[in-house]
Amino acid sequence: MSAALSFDTVLIANRGEIAVRVMRTCRELGLRTVAVYSDADENALHVRLADEAVRLGPAPSAQSYLRGDLILEAARQTGAGAVHPGYGFLSENADFARACAEAGITFIGPSPRAIELMGDKTAARALMREADVPMAPGTPDAIGDVREANRIAGEIGYPVLVKAAAGGGGKGMRVVERAEDFQAAFEMAQSEARSAFGDDRVYLEKYLVGPRHIEIQILADTQGNVVHLFERECSIQRRHQKVVEEAPSAVLSEELRQSMGAAAVAAARACDYVGAGTVEFLYDADGQFYFLEMNTRLQVEHPVTEWITGLDLVAEQIRIANEQPLAFSQEDLSITGHAIECRVYAEDVMGGFLPDPGPLHRHRVPTGPGVRVDSGVGEGDRVPIHYDPMISKLTTWAPTRDEAIARMDRALSEYEIVGVNTTLPFCRFVMSHGAFQEGEFDTGFVGKHFTAATLAPSPQEEAIAAVASLLTSQASKTSSSIREAEATPPSRWRSRRTTS
Repeated sequence: MSAALSFDTVLIANRGEIAVRVMRTCRELGLRTVAVYSDADENALHVRLADEAVRLGPAPSAQSYLRGDLILEAARQTGAGAVHPGYGFLSENADFARACAEAGITFIGPSPRAIELMGDKTAARALMREADVPMAPGTPDAIGDVREANRIAGEIGYPVLVKAAAGGGGKGMRVVERAEDFQAAFEMAQSEARSAFGDDRVYLEKYLVGPRHIEIQILADTQGNVVHLFERECSIQRRHQKVVEEAPSAVLSEELRQSMGAAAVAAARACDYVGAGTVEFLYDADGQFYFLEMNTRLQVEHPVTEWITGLDLVAEQIRIANEQPLAFSQEDLSITGHAIECRVYAEDVMGGFLPDPGPLHRHRVPTGPGVRVDSGVGEGDRVPIHYDPMISKLTTWAPTRDEAIARMDRALSEYEIVGVNTTLPFCRFVMSHGAFQEGEFDTGFVGKHFTAATLAPSPQEEAIAAVASLLTSQASKTSSSIREAEATPPSRWRSRRTTS
């Protein structure tokens, strides 16, 4: 495979589980890998697995993983001919993609123009209208005058959403139920958008009550071939961010699946998309779907699509970046079985899903048929305070949805983590809930069905957990002391250091 590529070394401009996941595919393709790291990640798993590693700077992202200039310098130092951005950080930064091209380095992702078009939510909405992709009622452009916005909101009909034009991940977004609350919500959304994205433009959109969040994975090559890889259901969310995903959706008919797939392909063609991308839709109680946004990168939840299609999406990204045509057509693709993903975060579920970074005194992952764990940390590592607190992504596959749920519940029961609070108990709650099992849920699942009291342990369980944590911590410290006293073989990678 690597002999046919125009590059033999890939720098992964990311960290954690996605950096590890990309490295593993690169190794299977015979490609060398370069890791970059901040001071907080000096001993991280992605650094240990890479063929070479380069320090970027201090822990804060603005001084390390968001420094495109340092990343490109690292690529030059190590002879990396391509950069894979993963997701987050610089993955949807058009200026970084453009800088890679100017430096003669392949950016494993879409063109800067496509990133810009789909990254600006108002520009994307206008483009989707031209492509006849279904849209929810709302303003075609950003709006800055609160009085005019309030008038339009009344015409659309409450409830409405105020959304950041440059936003994502639920930031800069407010649901407004009543006209008297509009001005405060509008100004708060502007302020949050300015803080999060450096851009306070917002637009209005009709708020759909009880929608499902369904997205379509697409692949597009440089020869003009575009296919969709079916859907993922992402409706189990907290704070507008996904926790549990599955493929396929339990609610779509084959006819609807084809309609949504065709709309996603049309969206990709409208912006001359190249690479792997995801078109997200909201599906309402009346059976209508509406364009939400397009993510111009690999998604966190891509493993469930890999399970049901048998494709390696990272390998496809690399082939496309090397201008190779897709090796399959839409007619060649089909769904096999059912897959579920649970995101395992270091979060205090009982305390409102707040981050709970810290040491992993114990981290024992489940195994067995149809079980996959993508992780960027191991036992003895720390979940740092500076970044997203994801520990891993646990996915299961089985021939049917019921079997996939049962397998996930089994895998969750075997997953052992001590040292931080995690979302494991919440994920088990989802798997056991009748609404999820019957496929009768929407994006309001957490608000409707979950409270902290649901998972409250008994005093006896708390005492047992405290003793187990103490014993595990002591054993970990003893083991660490023994390891430090023993001779340590040299690392298999050499580390370069850059100035920040």
